[in-house]
Amino acid sequence: MNMAHQATPSSQKALMMELKSLQEQPVEGFRITLVEESDLYNWEVAIFGPPNTLYEGGYFKAHIKFPVDYPYSPPTFRFLTKMWHPNIYENGDVCISILHPPVDDPQSGELPSERWNPTQNVRTILLSVISLLNEPNTFSPANVDASVMFRKWRDSKGKDKEYAEIIRKQVLSTAAEAERDGVKVPTTLAEYCVQTRVPSQDSSSDLLYDDLYDDDMEEEDEDEDESEMESVGEAGAISCLEDCGTSTRRYDNQDDSGNEDS
Repeated sequence: MNMAHQATPSSQKALMMELKSLQEQPVEGFRITLVEESDLYNWEVAIFGPPNTLYEGGYFKAHIKFPVDYPYSPPTFRFLTKMWHPNIYENGDVCISILHPPVDDPQSGELPSERWNPTQNVRTILLSVISLLNEPNTFSPANVDASVMFRKWRDSKGKDKEYAEIIRKQVLSTAAEAERDGVKVPTTLAEYCVQTRVPSQDSSSDLLYDDLYDDDMEEEDEDEDESEMESVGEAGAISCLEDCGTSTRRYDNQDDSGNEDS
């Protein structure tokens, strides 16, 4: 069979639908683009640091890489910007349960329900990552030193400033890249919460969408099913903020032993 007439993989159609949705209705604090216009499996993410947090004014870049069998297997999420955080590895990989394959692994401390499932989508991932930045999980850290330092900062109510100073230096170091990219980083809640449609820079994106559908109109029902799965995943975003096998807990419910106050 001629390659040009083969059916488009369902993963490409799912990703195309998600990309178009995210460009037309962005998640607050994020900008999404393709690393290469013709490759739907590699996305670049720009993350704006939320106002009134240590990350305020920051411009952080990351890559999301999708497997061919997406959404049945999770993507990977890696920061390109240097990040000092309890749940981010030195190479930039994010340690969060929602990105772990849905397998039953008792030794991990995670329940299968805490891991990836096909109802999740890019929106739930982005919301989970931004929540993770604001509320690190220190019970199973990817960066032990950052975790210890964060606990000292949190437990001293900000008097131990080492952790905060490192984050602020990283935030300041992102200003040059934001300027190079011609990006104005939001610094107020009003600016941060504005959602605007990203204009198409050229017609290549529309051509990509058209190409994906040309040979697959008979699979319209499948597309509708995937769209419904995306809606379900987005509705469950807030419940998917677990990382590394334990649920994200608010700071005032934590102690150094890892137990929650009743």
